[in-house]
Amino acid sequence: MPKLKTKRSAAKRFRIQAGGGIKRTKAFLRHILTKKSTKRKRNMRGTSQVHASNVRSVRAMLPNG
Repeated sequence: MPKLKTKRSAAKRFRIQAGGGIKRTKAFLRHILTKKSTKRKRNMRGTSQVHASNVRSVRAMLPNG
């Protein structure tokens, strides 16, 4: 059976944690920041967990994770 390939775009966006969770960065912090409040921008920093409904599809893209 051939090796499974990792989707490279997904590998750059997601990280598998030791406990099995999947970490992702938050969206909407790249440009058009002047109209966003400081509080909103601050809360978009850092990482969060991938939603439970999306975990299965993300794992399929990262077979060796």
